[in-house]
Amino acid sequence: METKKIMFIFALLVACNIKLHAQYEKTENHYKRWFVGTSLFVLLGNLDTENPPNFAQLNIGYRLTGKDVITLAPKTWRYAWPNGIHPFLNKAYKQPEEKFPGYIREIGATASYTRFVWKGLYAQLDMMPTWQLFINDQGNKIDDGFQLFNSYRVGYHVKLFKDRFFFQPSICVTHRAFHTQLPNGFKQLDDKWSKFVFPEPGLNIGYNF
Repeated sequence: METKKIMFIFALLVACNIKLHAQYEKTENHYKRWFVGTSLFVLLGNLDTENPPNFAQLNIGYRLTGKDVITLAPKTWRYAWPNGIHPFLNKAYKQPEEKFPGYIREIGATASYTRFVWKGLYAQLDMMPTWQLFINDQGNKIDDGFQLFNSYRVGYHVKLFKDRFFFQPSICVTHRAFHTQLPNGFKQLDDKWSKFVFPEPGLNIGYNF
């Protein structure tokens, strides 16, 4: 059901867009340098009643050139199943035997570098250090931790409404590059799953100014 919602929104936004020439040519110097945005998963994910992520994300970006972009994105969310379980493609996701004895709250910020390689097609590296709070089933914090969470992404930048807004569908490999030891009960479940997940979709939207 969630996948169908995502595909519907993607198709609707693309259909509403008249001009698919996306980034900026060398001869263009009038484009807006700054932008703010977020992920559509902030809206879609928070509708989940079984594993609500309480997800918040704010993207703040700056275009160094027409092809080079840097972004900082403070964010926070929570999850009760291991990150190594693909939420759309793995049936183990949301199975009771894979659920943590509580949940993990992540608080961090993603630093991203984006390079446009052809028109709107881009490659992007995301690096996100996060502070982790481990909460048990009684709602009490039992431990703290740290994680470095990376994404290796390709996507397409679509201009909307005369370049006032934009939409960036993407796909990536996520990589839990480093994390401190998880507490007992969390560790045993997390150790069963890969540190890499593919493919992970991205659906960012933004406003240029």
